[in-house]
Amino acid sequence: MLNFEGKVAFVAGAGSVGEGWGNGKATAVLLARQGARVCGVDLQAEALASTTAIMQAEGLADRWLPLTCDMTASDQVASVVDECVAKFGRIDVLVNNVGGSAPGDPVSMPEDVWQKQLDFNLTTAFLGCKHVLPVMERQFEADGKGGAIVNIGSVGAMTFQLGGRVSAGYAAAKAGLVAFSRSTAIAYVRKGIRVNTVIPGSMHTPLVEHRLVKQLGASDAEQLIARRHAAVPMGRMGDAWDVAHAVAFLASDEAGYITATQLVVDGGMTAARSA
Repeated sequence: MLNFEGKVAFVAGAGSVGEGWGNGKATAVLLARQGARVCGVDLQAEALASTTAIMQAEGLADRWLPLTCDMTASDQVASVVDECVAKFGRIDVLVNNVGGSAPGDPVSMPEDVWQKQLDFNLTTAFLGCKHVLPVMERQFEADGKGGAIVNIGSVGAMTFQLGGRVSAGYAAAKAGLVAFSRSTAIAYVRKGIRVNTVIPGSMHTPLVEHRLVKQLGASDAEQLIARRHAAVPMGRMGDAWDVAHAVAFLASDEAGYITATQLVVDGGMTAARSA
């Protein structure tokens, strides 16, 4: 079940800010535990350090390749994709997990922040696909095995975030990511490549303490976390492992007949808010 032996995964955003488990870090470790060789990239080398430490501690270092890369820079993405293929021979799974929100509506958000939000949350996935899809195409032509791409979206594209916070750039980019995934999926459906989107809701990852507490002007991190738990019908936020397991399923052979769709991982948030 969900066996990734013999497969190679390229995980963008495989590090984590601060202590704990981010979505990309958990995904990279889970795929390696399930047998994959994993190329994990992140903008900061220090963000990858804790992922590397876990891989080493669990005896997975021989199937782990950490690389630094700005996923908004096409030449850098092309370079790390080439390094991954040179090391492992192929890429069977691409996980586009780079992203993050900045608050603001069309009037209050500076134009440069708007552009950065689109680049950070959407262009990164575009560039990941741009440089990995040809690799998967060649594989399909050679052995009939193309690959699976999983993009990480957000319920922020579907509903207000906690407290009615507006993040217009983030919402637009993540909504665009869903359309991008579906369009790409159909473009490559006859080439052995599946493309799907995981849509997380409120997740308790290191980003909550590292970024959201500051963005929301919260004086008490514990109060913010309690409010975020209470806003979820299940009574708790999810965590990085909830996202990682959803990614692993969509990337697995067991999901071989699933493409151009979205898997919402939100504890019932969007259903409750639309009811």
